[in-house]
Amino acid sequence: MKKLVRLLIAAVTCASVIGASVALAEQSVIIKGSTTVLPIVQAATEAYMKAHPGVNISLSGGGSGDGIKALIDKTTDIADSSRSMKPEEIELAKSKGVEPMEHKIAIDAIVPVVNKDNPVKDLSNEQLNLIYQGKITNWKEVGGKDLQIVVISRDTSSGTYETWEQKILKGAKVTPKAQLQASNGAIVQVVSKNRYAIGYVGLGYVNKSLKGLKVNGIQASSATALSGEYPIARPLFMYTNGEPKGETANFLKFMKGAQGQKIVKEEGFVPLPHKK
Repeated sequence: MKKLVRLLIAAVTCASVIGASVALAEQSVIIKGSTTVLPIVQAATEAYMKAHPGVNISLSGGGSGDGIKALIDKTTDIADSSRSMKPEEIELAKSKGVEPMEHKIAIDAIVPVVNKDNPVKDLSNEQLNLIYQGKITNWKEVGGKDLQIVVISRDTSSGTYETWEQKILKGAKVTPKAQLQASNGAIVQVVSKNRYAIGYVGLGYVNKSLKGLKVNGIQASSATALSGEYPIARPLFMYTNGEPKGETANFLKFMKGAQGQKIVKEEGFVPLPHKK
């Protein structure tokens, strides 16, 4: 009889531990990916965890490609991405039992940036294309000083790079002389300290340490990004494996809701348009 009681106690204890582990897993969310999306999600996770003390959200950057790879490998609950998943990524995900679901959370504009002492204020799509291919090499060719242009670019795992390659380079290759950086923040640091440099960053990263350029005479702003008038605008995404559940679903609802969209605006990006 005593042995039976001990077995029952052990079973109840084991069930309690398993139940607690499941509950703990449901209270944890892992987010990985885009450095463009990072400041939005960083502020949102802080606000969300403050409002929900029992929830733990782990957040890391690394680039859109890294976030999508983590989703495919089932090592993240949410993949942040500044580009849409590619057909081959979706195919690979499905082959591993992952059903990618796209969630649009904000709008962004990719802004060409230069040192604040650079007199150039506006570049066309074509000029940017030729600069990034290495065919325009001196600022005097585009109305600036007689200085060699130092091209700063994101690396190929970046969703921002892929959008730039598509919309500006039109599939051409970036010059091999370009200095590749792993994040928006790194580009801000390099360009702000180099009067020869040009780079590109998400709208929320443009600050007083450098100068954002107009493109085709159009200033990047919430209005021009939403209207499509600004030529290098794009949506920002979160991806989940199928329909999100538990705290992952709750956090996404928060992100798309009034509080989350307010954070998007506060971080310098463009909130989603209101549904009519």
